[in-house]
Amino acid sequence: MATQEETFKKIVAHCKEYGFVFPSSEIYDGLGAVYDYGQNGVEMKNNIKRYWWEAMTLLHENVVGIDAAIFMHPTTWKASGHVDAFNDPLIDNRDSKKRYRADVLIEDQLGKIEEKINKEVEKARKRFGDSFDEAMFRRTNPRVVEHQEKWNALHERYSKAMNAMDLDELKQIILDEEIVCPISGTRNWTDVRQFNLMFSTEMGSTADGAMKIYLRPETAQGIFVNYLNVQKTGRMKIPFGIAQIGKAFRNEIVARQFVFRMREFEQMEMQFFIKPGTELEWFEHWKQFRLRWHKALGLGDEKYRFHDHEKLAHYANAATDIEFLMPFGFKEVEGIHSRTNFDLSQHAKYSGKKIEYFDPELNQSYTPYVIETSIGVDRMFLSVMCSAYKEEQLEGGDSRVVLSLPPVLAPVKACVMPLVRKDGLPEKAREIMDDLKFDFHTAYDEKDSIGKRYRRQDAIGTPFCITVDHDTLNDNCVTVRYRDTMAQDRVPIADLRRMIGEAVDMKSLLQSLAK
Repeated sequence: MATQEETFKKIVAHCKEYGFVFPSSEIYDGLGAVYDYGQNGVEMKNNIKRYWWEAMTLLHENVVGIDAAIFMHPTTWKASGHVDAFNDPLIDNRDSKKRYRADVLIEDQLGKIEEKINKEVEKARKRFGDSFDEAMFRRTNPRVVEHQEKWNALHERYSKAMNAMDLDELKQIILDEEIVCPISGTRNWTDVRQFNLMFSTEMGSTADGAMKIYLRPETAQGIFVNYLNVQKTGRMKIPFGIAQIGKAFRNEIVARQFVFRMREFEQMEMQFFIKPGTELEWFEHWKQFRLRWHKALGLGDEKYRFHDHEKLAHYANAATDIEFLMPFGFKEVEGIHSRTNFDLSQHAKYSGKKIEYFDPELNQSYTPYVIETSIGVDRMFLSVMCSAYKEEQLEGGDSRVVLSLPPVLAPVKACVMPLVRKDGLPEKAREIMDDLKFDFHTAYDEKDSIGKRYRRQDAIGTPFCITVDHDTLNDNCVTVRYRDTMAQDRVPIADLRRMIGEAVDMKSLLQSLAK
């Protein structure tokens, strides 16, 4: 049985081998934590984005979209707090010369304690079988209780230090916990210091006249500075939302775990503007809707959980993450935040412009509060990929690698294959493909044995393989082979569009969310 780490390495290798994700500029040995999406990766990524965009803008008549520029006036980032406060606490190991995020080192330590608890629980579950009472065991087993107390104490100390951004205390925790550098194995640490994550560049033609600007670290500010434009031109009434998909950039020091944490990544964000005082009920509403959006894909309800923030940003009054069970543990895929009126107030203050909403029902103006939903496209891509990757042993000692992707997200929906490359079968197969290609991303494959062709399509997650054989020319039927079960059916060519459409149609997914 492969360990989770081995499985993850296989997924990364699979992504490269089958055209999903490549290391950026690989012919020059790549660039750290920057990746390119290949021919299958970009199709799947676009399907994820479409699912999000349509769930936001089609299902909510009060949510509209924009596409703001990456470059923004530098004062934007002063107002938003990114210039002064967008920092990570970093620590160096003097022996390995490697740099780490202090908070990540401590969170990994908490994770190790959690792992010990989970091992004890699993051992007991095997021992007691159906009669196992997990809650009781966690409360009463001396070893579990001891680990839990240790976890609680460390967690409380860590939360306190992070909330106060007490860099000395963060270093002290690392020393007290005897956390070693993963590379050198030593505890020879420097002090913890702050590091700003924004990339900067210059705009202007002369060295003297150049203005220092930043690559945006989030897409949200493009929404906030356009709040008035959208509200007035769209005659939007509160509550309403503005959605956006776009690139963001962070100079991550500890970029790792493939596309989970990158320096150039893509976000899908929606800012929902509301009346002050209604924020907690809207926060709850969007929490539930966003979780339903994830679960509707059928990746496994048990793989999701909410993780409420102990450390709230100074402007927030509620924040939670939707976490997904990756091969390296539960990790944040999406954040839902109640941002109060911080952003609009700050931009009003720094720009000198009045950014308010006149409420005709109350007959008064106010600065709206905001609920934000923010999801990483790349993290979503990775969570889908990790849950879809399967290695299966088949009868007769054969095996296959299959991506059991939700059909709606699969890069290729159907592959048409002539059984042999003669007797008019390729022509008939081309005819079928030409008919289907206006509705679905359809592939054509006539190379190698039919078995090898099936395996290729399994590896990229194609839900349907359509084989044209000699009988097709007489009965106008084809053999449809289903990816997940490998079962085969004889289907009339005239039924293909309906059959594939029912399985891959985004409409039915959206309808399930609208209930």
